[in-house]
Amino acid sequence: MKQIFEQRETLPFVNKPGRYLGHEYNSIVKIWEETTMHCALIFPDLYEIGMSHQGLQILYHILNNEENVLAERCYCPARDMEELLRSRNLPLCSLENNRPLKDFDLIGITLPYELCYTNILTILDLAMIPLRASERSEEMPIILGGGSCSLNPEPVADFFDAILLGDGEEAILEIANSVQKSRKENLPRATILEKLATIPGVYIPSHFKPVYNEDGTIQEIQVISPASCTITRRVLSDLSQFDHLLHPLVPNSKIVHDRLGIEVARGCTRGCRFCQAGITYRPVRERTPEQIFTLAQQGISNSGFNELALLSLSTGDYSCLSSALPQLMNQFADEAISVSMPSMRVGTLTQNLMDQIKRVRKTGFTLAPEAGSERLRRVINKGITEEDLLTTSRDAFELGWKVMKLYFMIGLPTETEEDIDAIAELVKKTKQIGNQAGGGRQQINVSIGTFVPKPHTPFQWDAQIPTDASRGKISRLKKILPRKGINLKWHDPEQSLLEGVFSRGDRRLANLLETVWTKGARLDGWSDYFDLSKWQEAAAECSLVLDNFLRKRNLDEILPWQHLNSGVDLSFLKQELDKAHQEIYTPDCRYHACQKCGLCDFKTIKPIVIDRKQEKEDENLISREKPPQSPLQGTLQGQHFYYTVTYSRLGDICYLGHLEIIQIVFRILRRAQIKTNFSQGFNPSPKVSFGPALPVGTQSMTEYFIMDLPAPLESLEETMARMNRQMPPGLEVLEINLSNGKVPQEVVSSYRITLHPGLSANDLTLIKAFLTTEHFTLNRTRKGKIKEIDFRPMIPEISVLDDGTIALDIISKASQAGVKPLEAIAAIIGKDQAELLASVVMKISWKKL
Repeated sequence: MKQIFEQRETLPFVNKPGRYLGHEYNSIVKIWEETTMHCALIFPDLYEIGMSHQGLQILYHILNNEENVLAERCYCPARDMEELLRSRNLPLCSLENNRPLKDFDLIGITLPYELCYTNILTILDLAMIPLRASERSEEMPIILGGGSCSLNPEPVADFFDAILLGDGEEAILEIANSVQKSRKENLPRATILEKLATIPGVYIPSHFKPVYNEDGTIQEIQVISPASCTITRRVLSDLSQFDHLLHPLVPNSKIVHDRLGIEVARGCTRGCRFCQAGITYRPVRERTPEQIFTLAQQGISNSGFNELALLSLSTGDYSCLSSALPQLMNQFADEAISVSMPSMRVGTLTQNLMDQIKRVRKTGFTLAPEAGSERLRRVINKGITEEDLLTTSRDAFELGWKVMKLYFMIGLPTETEEDIDAIAELVKKTKQIGNQAGGGRQQINVSIGTFVPKPHTPFQWDAQIPTDASRGKISRLKKILPRKGINLKWHDPEQSLLEGVFSRGDRRLANLLETVWTKGARLDGWSDYFDLSKWQEAAAECSLVLDNFLRKRNLDEILPWQHLNSGVDLSFLKQELDKAHQEIYTPDCRYHACQKCGLCDFKTIKPIVIDRKQEKEDENLISREKPPQSPLQGTLQGQHFYYTVTYSRLGDICYLGHLEIIQIVFRILRRAQIKTNFSQGFNPSPKVSFGPALPVGTQSMTEYFIMDLPAPLESLEETMARMNRQMPPGLEVLEINLSNGKVPQEVVSSYRITLHPGLSANDLTLIKAFLTTEHFTLNRTRKGKIKEIDFRPMIPEISVLDDGTIALDIISKASQAGVKPLEAIAAIIGKDQAELLASVVMKISWKKL
């Protein structure tokens, strides 16, 4: 009851309340008192970003698989929720049990990208946990960081007790067990950290202290604890050791990557010299096709997603892709489940693979030449030619793709004006190939990002170009690129500036972060919130010049991350830098000789490439087998059996919108193995019709949807039970009946409304007066325009029951503007609807007119 009250205190008053609901299918809710170790996993960005992140989900399931461990999640709240929590003095809580974060033993915060750092301070402050590790008392949770930015966490090091470098699948349990044991023995906080420091890959920032020269460079990094002088990245030797999201979290609201992700491989040794992930995720470790197929089958079955993404730094380099992809498509195409590969590389995307991808729906087509000229691609070791790019583009256009995205970077080392012009020339040639392919309009979307030098890469010593230079290069591209059929977009150079500052920054930036956060900086990765002027003002107060962090570094300079070892030798990075200036290619060690980067011991750490001799044979076989043109033809045509499903929608799930409920229902049907007919066209979807949209925040005892099935149901009761087993909390199927398939066009719905605050004597008088009128209007503003609506004819009945509850009937007609229950009541009693948002609205019945 306490949790429901707290949710109603906040959810009615914020945008997108689905972000804060929890209750996702496959989420794990344990009883707090029955577990001895309590962990909170936090992604420091909005829910729709954090729920798309695989790493957090993997650790969530690993921890919860331990009987005595409880792991729950939290994401950074949006500004409106932050302000609401502060105004009501409410702490930030976990999703699963609505438990204050400060109650947990261990809080793990992902470090995914530099522009989320202010969000970490927001989360800690809302959790009522001191920002600085040095200021936390003994009973406070241990704050652990990890993720792709952990190889230079120095800008945020002062806010963390410990940071894990590298892969977390094995280390997270070692860390949790260590903290649990230390807590049980009532060890002091300093001793807990000393014990954590003995775990390979765990970095304790307080055990190290940088000493600065007057010019801001680092004189030395002092070791002030008996910990080792260098912390080496943790490497998981074999991906197949862990079941990979067999029961993935299924979001209730829309997220950025709303799909099942299968990590087919980790690591990439193509050797692009700008790429940090290519260094910090080495070596390449592939899964077998058999494991991928099993993971895909179970993951789709247990989630209901309609898209499967094969994930890797370069999925096209997966050695068994040509045999694995057709197998997956043959399994899922008839169910309108598409397979996408978000990280394809030019030269690896063959015509045969494209044939497979388009069988259900054409997913996005993105190519990343990175540089426009052959010369600059040699510098960065991209390993692709212009001919490779144009051949891939031609194949895609001829197979029916209409839109292609090309990604380039500006500001790469040794770049000249001719290299910028080469970007435009390459784009024009790609567009010309699209025009020659025919078949309608082709669109080229060109995306430009400013190169940001990253730690642990051969370019970590190079300078980043200033914002004025970035804008100049973008302006030149705008001038020389044709406008017809080519759309140019770019990443904000000011955001790239800040990314560069923190990418190679040091501990002096902690003061900057705290200062700018107090000035209101939030969600800096979102252009709607980002404000560089706040950062410049804060930098001046901290006596820092942001542009100084973009400077070129000397090769013998002590870098802020010098004591953090990626596993790749520094000498290898310097050798690669020299080869870049000589335009010498470094081959991929997967298929060529070891390049001696220093990482592998070839015992526990080594490349795992599934090298199958029949690979070429599989490729030839696929080229002879033409994929079916209409994989859904068995369900697109034929018989139609219609069923009306009546269900209730009670509790917090009422805060989801109509489109979110539709997506939930689609996934319930897939998990329940109820096959529907599908719509035709570019994006096939289940043929399911829904009743009128229920206003967000309104509960209902009687909602419905109509299913169009290719075969009759064998048992209505068994089907209802099967669906209810797949329902998230708050939804329940009440009955299933045969239907004529037609959605009623005019209905009257009956509601019961308990107002908060309650009705006054004047409110009762106004309700009685409303009943005597023939017309009653309200003003509705949409897109800046005010529209007057006479809603009196829509209200055939309104009365106040003995307990003060309002009984309200509303007539709604398809394709006509209607009125919402609270909207109507607010207008009748002359109040702002915002004053009534905490009211309880329940739809109890409906009938056709």
